[in-house]
Amino acid sequence: MQPGARAGRPGPVLFAYDGSDVAGHAIQFAATQLPPGREALIVCAWQPADVGFTPVGSQHFDANSAAEVEKAAAEIAAHGAHLANAAGLRAQSATVQAAPTWKGIIATAAERQADLIVLGAHRHSRLAGHLLGSVATSVVAHAPGAVLVVHQRD
Repeated sequence: MQPGARAGRPGPVLFAYDGSDVAGHAIQFAATQLPPGREALIVCAWQPADVGFTPVGSQHFDANSAAEVEKAAAEIAAHGAHLANAAGLRAQSATVQAAPTWKGIIATAAERQADLIVLGAHRHSRLAGHLLGSVATSVVAHAPGAVLVVHQRD
């Protein structure tokens, strides 16, 4: 049985979504590779102070207030689910508080029995970071199953 398979039904595809353009691109790209109507879970991982996501639009919040950060993260995840639904997936949103954020992504994928994790890769200066990005590098290194890393468009 596949890692996320449930009684003959595939597990969801988990999208790590932080509100960035590259994360939105990852949703749109993966949707072209997946069958229409595939179950998707859009997850925004967050933590107070060092929030780990990009606010949508002109949204402002106090990064030191856990309640405000969680609310903002829920709005980010809902925005990602909207993108995924528009791309032909059957998406729902979720948030997870985790430090570092990659641990929350891995834990949520395991908890929800995801068959695949999809995330966009931000390019950074270090060699591994340049190739994937720090969160992407950690997810690939620790994921129990398949991971699709979508690079930002140049």
